[in-house]
Amino acid sequence: MKKFNLSDWALSHRSFVWFLMIVSLVAGIMAYNSIGREEDPNFAIKTMIISASLPGASIDDTVHQVTDRVEEKLKELPELDFTRTITRPGTAIIYVNLLPTTKPKELPRLWQKVRNMMADIRGDFPAEFQGFKFNDDFGDVFGIVYAFTADGFTPREVRDYAKQVKRSLQALPDTGKVDLIGTQEEVISLEFSSQKLAALGLNKQAVLATLQAQNAILLSGTINAGPETVLVRTSGQFSDVESLAAVNLRVGDRFFRLTDVASIHRGYKNPPSELFRYNGKSSIGLAIGMKPGANVIQFGEEVSRMVSGLEQSLPIGVSIHKVANQPQVAEEAVSGFIRALFEAVAIVLIVSFVSLGLRAGLVVSVTIPLVLAITFLVMNYSGISLQRISLGALIIALGLLVDDAMIAIETMISRLEKGDSLTKAASYAWTSIAFPMLTGTLVTTAGFIPVGLNNSNAGEYTFSLFVVIAVSLIVSWIAAVLFAPLLGVTMLPKNWAHNDATPGLARRAFHSVLRGAMRFRWLTIGLTVAAFAVSLLGMRFVEQQFFPTSDRPELIVDITLPDNATIASTQAVMDRIDASLAEDPDKLFWASYLGTGAPRFVLSFDVQTPSANMGQIVIQTPSVEARDRLKAKIEAMEEDFPGIDIYVKFLEVGPPVGRPVQYRLSGPDANVLRDKARELAALLSADTRLDSIVFDWSEPGRVIRVDILQDKLRLLGLTAQDVASVLQTVYSGQNITQLRDDTYLVDIQARGDNNSRNTIEALNELQFSSLNGDSIPLSSVALIRYDIEAPVIYQRDQMPTITVSAAINGSEQPATLVNALSAKINDFASKLPIAYQVKIGGAVESSAESQAPIAAVVPLMMLIMLTLVMAQMQSFRLTFIVFCAAPLGLIGVVAALLPTGAPLGFVAILGVLALIGILIRNSIILVEEIEALHHSGQSRWQAVFHASDSRARPIMLTAAAASLALIPIAREIFWGPMAIAMMGGIIVGTVVTLVFVPALYLAVFRVTPET
Repeated sequence: MKKFNLSDWALSHRSFVWFLMIVSLVAGIMAYNSIGREEDPNFAIKTMIISASLPGASIDDTVHQVTDRVEEKLKELPELDFTRTITRPGTAIIYVNLLPTTKPKELPRLWQKVRNMMADIRGDFPAEFQGFKFNDDFGDVFGIVYAFTADGFTPREVRDYAKQVKRSLQALPDTGKVDLIGTQEEVISLEFSSQKLAALGLNKQAVLATLQAQNAILLSGTINAGPETVLVRTSGQFSDVESLAAVNLRVGDRFFRLTDVASIHRGYKNPPSELFRYNGKSSIGLAIGMKPGANVIQFGEEVSRMVSGLEQSLPIGVSIHKVANQPQVAEEAVSGFIRALFEAVAIVLIVSFVSLGLRAGLVVSVTIPLVLAITFLVMNYSGISLQRISLGALIIALGLLVDDAMIAIETMISRLEKGDSLTKAASYAWTSIAFPMLTGTLVTTAGFIPVGLNNSNAGEYTFSLFVVIAVSLIVSWIAAVLFAPLLGVTMLPKNWAHNDATPGLARRAFHSVLRGAMRFRWLTIGLTVAAFAVSLLGMRFVEQQFFPTSDRPELIVDITLPDNATIASTQAVMDRIDASLAEDPDKLFWASYLGTGAPRFVLSFDVQTPSANMGQIVIQTPSVEARDRLKAKIEAMEEDFPGIDIYVKFLEVGPPVGRPVQYRLSGPDANVLRDKARELAALLSADTRLDSIVFDWSEPGRVIRVDILQDKLRLLGLTAQDVASVLQTVYSGQNITQLRDDTYLVDIQARGDNNSRNTIEALNELQFSSLNGDSIPLSSVALIRYDIEAPVIYQRDQMPTITVSAAINGSEQPATLVNALSAKINDFASKLPIAYQVKIGGAVESSAESQAPIAAVVPLMMLIMLTLVMAQMQSFRLTFIVFCAAPLGLIGVVAALLPTGAPLGFVAILGVLALIGILIRNSIILVEEIEALHHSGQSRWQAVFHASDSRARPIMLTAAAASLALIPIAREIFWGPMAIAMMGGIIVGTVVTLVFVPALYLAVFRVTPET
């Protein structure tokens, strides 16, 4: 192995190596053109939604008979993290959240396992239970959303046009799931008058049975008529409203038309379950998803072309508006990062040319596109697209990947200055520094292991950071020992004049500092340790962060009314907000969602649970400045909506959190829980830095209880089910059959007339018929009284849980506020009754969950680094010296973060950990040179001085390249804190290392000073 020299081999096979470089460049360009483009990387939403229904049940019965059974069974799932349930009378929505460490490829198997588990307990539910619905597509992204508006067209007609466009788009090869939003379901209403039915002696159930029988699809037989079979068809099914109105009813010997006892009209479901509006106008939305792995920019262009063509075929008055355009956002984001990448390349080139000269700088410059080309090739093969994380990783790697080439060329130049030939100088790098460079490269790569092995959602989001940096750094070492020697032989002059000029001012200043650090080694070590201790103390004053908010211009407005509010009340509130937006110059357009939230138009969007008391508005503004102005104006409107929660927020980057400061209060008794939640909210409201403090559920709502007098009911030959059926039909309506209209099934619904169903007072006057046709008032068989009942109950892991959430009034980070409140919260928690507890949620919890896997992987990272360094150094003392430089980057990190006010977020923490590898790499290069000079005959004192002098320039140059290359992303909201932290850590850490490591080396080996 010692005889083999890869650099020599490259020089002996020049044509083949040139061929490899050309092929790498061409393949890299092809990969770059075909690689996918996205705004953000994909990460799996490890949540499934189970919906369960027990019609007619009270909320307590629903909790005990449905919610608790489901949650109890789900506890058997080993991969379960927690369940979160929203229970309303008769319905339960269960969010099944898997552990963050669950592998995405395991999700289909686990979702099927959940289905099987629910099938296993299906027989344990009451007979009235109507089964489960499963949504394992909760993480689907609908990156393109269109709104269909129309003047002079019915909702049914607009829906037909939207479906035509939907069918055409589904024919595109890359189209995924496509959904319609805000469609209004048609219904034919039979509004019965209870008084008329009772007066005529008609039994409502008999009337409904007659209608059902007439409209049934029945097999009428076939006739085998000789050589052919003839089908027999019977008529009678309802074809329109007129055919329904023509139905006759018989009572004894008398006949009545259906219209004598019911008014019949065709309309739309009232109240609707959800509505969609564009710029305040009633609309239908078309949400379009994309298949995994497709190029979102190309897909967006295909969709735009098709929709533009289809819009021309629509009648005048029907318009299509683009509400969400993820492909355009992705294109702008990728273009911005590509510009930043080229800026970083230019910075690195300038550093190379200025520091190494034109020819040597050109050698280093050529290696950059070679490394990037191979990296693009690997990215394309492994399915990593160009997006926020991978492009940021390329920029971070750019300053690091030139290190090996710089050191190789510096070594080659030093040999040329000593009179070696080009070939001998080019091959010298392999024998002298190739393996220390490889160890340093692997150690630097190991610094990003916490990213690669972090199994949290945040780790999955940033995973491509590890892959891109690891690939580019390893390829950069190969380029330095395989391509750089050949490039050097080709581009460098044969004779390089020996530079015997006296040292310049900067070098002489460094010599003075170095000699002082060497002579006063213990003072140097002490000052370094003191600076490190000060930086540890300073970390307490650095703001903590999970992920920053997005810099996209969208503004999200969440509107939440009391839990028992109707969708009409929600609509009234949103009408007022729509009216104010119409006159505001800071908006481009907006989309309103009533009774539901916006679809997941970006992966990090926090999707809301549908409910009549909530709505959401997505506002597109022309700029970030306009967005911020509009946010302030909408927040100022909150005083005009007492008792209504209006929360204005930006889009998030990374896994969604919601309101940043959250506390979960849980306990067995909902009444006690509500009281304690109010106390907790009062405690939070005392801090002026918190604003918009809300509960996710709280006050009970009114309920009317009909206590049936069972004995009286039995005397009439009736049952409680008869009474409940009448009440259900009158107030909520009962679907009796369906009108088959083209591809639609239009429900024919029996319900009470307006006077009967829209007032509470009408309940006392309600009448129904007995089996013999007698008219019976409800008040004669039941007592009617008022009561209260919780309209909704939230649970987490089977325990009723109220989440108290707060927004931040100012620029402070959630972690800072939570730390400031910790004493008060702990005191509050200590006074809670037994079985009640309060836990931190929101951004702080998400950050802790993401950092825990990092902390778990750090020991492995350190072990790998230690093994690599030990394998290179082959000495415990030398390994100790190298490792002592690892934490020194923290001095520069704190020095950079505190003055700038930049927070230390999840991504910045990854950068700080990566500094360990970068500084260890510099120490390896320096210590290896010291040992080489010592073994060549120099004393340890002279070896330390000369090695530090000779290695200071390349180490400082690589530090300059690595830190300056981060400037283009330092202005980014997402990457800024990490760039600032790494720039400070690299610069300060490198300078400290160049004086600390020599002093520590002398102390460890007990070297006496030489004159």
